Amino acid sequence: MKITNLPFGLTDWSTIPATEHKGDTGMAYWRTQQFGDIRVRMVEYTPGYLADHWCVKGHILLCLEGELVTELEDGRIFTLTPGVSYQVADHAEPHRSSTQIGAKLFIVD
Repeated sequence: MKITNLPFGLTDWSTIPATEHKGDTGMAYWRTQQFGDIRVRMVEYTPGYLADHWCVKGHILLCLEGELVTELEDGRIFTLTPGVSYQVADHAEPHRSSTQIGAKLFIVD
């Protein structure tokens, strides 16, 4: 990722409207900012959320609250808890997320 033409700025995430994204089960609420080609999101998953697709987009993701389970298409499973992050490149390893208890994430992609 190369960050260019981005002046210093603050984001008060509480002022960004949330958009709803339905999973196979549960909901995801995204607060999104776009800075050129870089999308930055604060995402909250409800308890019982399961993604409705295998994602191939690259991300840097930090778990802020709760617990997130990320499954790779090859069967590997990783659990993120507060303070744990992952990173994956575009089209590198399809992945999908779920949570039994809910999770709050900070995502850059």
